[in-house]
Amino acid sequence: MKKTGVVAVALFFTIATAAQAQAKQAAPGSNPLIRDKFTADPAPLVVGDTLYLYVGHDEAQRDEMFNMREWLVYSTKDMKTWTDHGPIMNVTDFKWAKKDAWASQVIERNGKFWFYAAVEHDASHPGKAIAVAVSDTPTGPFVDAKGSALITNEMTPKGPHSWEDIDPTVFTDDDGTTWIAWGNRNCYIAKLSANMIDIDGPIREITPPHFEEGPWLHKRGSLYYLTYASLDRTTHRDERVSYSTAPSIQGPWTYRGTLTGSGKYSFTIHPGIAEFNGKSYLFLHNATLAIGDQNGAIGRRAVTVEYLHYNADGTMKPVVQTDAGVSAPARP
Repeated sequence: MKKTGVVAVALFFTIATAAQAQAKQAAPGSNPLIRDKFTADPAPLVVGDTLYLYVGHDEAQRDEMFNMREWLVYSTKDMKTWTDHGPIMNVTDFKWAKKDAWASQVIERNGKFWFYAAVEHDASHPGKAIAVAVSDTPTGPFVDAKGSALITNEMTPKGPHSWEDIDPTVFTDDDGTTWIAWGNRNCYIAKLSANMIDIDGPIREITPPHFEEGPWLHKRGSLYYLTYASLDRTTHRDERVSYSTAPSIQGPWTYRGTLTGSGKYSFTIHPGIAEFNGKSYLFLHNATLAIGDQNGAIGRRAVTVEYLHYNADGTMKPVVQTDAGVSAPARP
């Protein structure tokens, strides 16, 4: 009985310690942000007093690499508590697309919300393509705005493979002109027409050093930023995040080096940047989340967030990825 009692007490303290550790890990604002689904490729959008976060939903089973069929959106007013608004679109909502609800971004323009996403085109235009949808609200419903792809693989013939037209990032400059950048291995940029569903002018290549995928455009003060998933194949196995800056969206772009390292356990990484309530944030993903018997993997990723700080010259301070995320106060 005495031995049994000791074992019971030991078991109690083990369980209590594990519960405390889990509670500590799950503190509001800690990483990963979403814990009931595998999410990837975060894209923040600030509308008034709310930050909306658009993500891909990966349902990969066992050894599947990716199984992404829909996009989700979450919202927050304090960066600590998140509201799940459910799916905003399924890849089948684009009748000309056949699979792969990959990275996306939403921007507000002309009183509407424009959704740009990478998908796999059907056999009429083989390869990855970029779709555009529209909604009256940031949480949808979104509908195909064009009825066909905005960008197809034939429009960028330089690329060495069929999946270079992915990961769109969209940015409206101070003069009202909207730009879209995208790519895998090669990075492209083009101006969007005022209708937001056509390319206006030439497609230019702006590939920075070690560019792999996942570009993100933003501006702070007078400086333009191109942040992206980078991979130096001679020295690293997994993607990191690097960035370049320019005095104009047209360039010239100056390489600024690595912003943060690889996401834990994850080959891929995908930056998204936003200023919200007086602070700057860098959204990423890693593969640390486990749900039931499914561990994180190349497809089963989890969205994270960290504070982002700038130097006086406009360069960004290196970011250390943490479990605490924004559950702890930002440093001065």
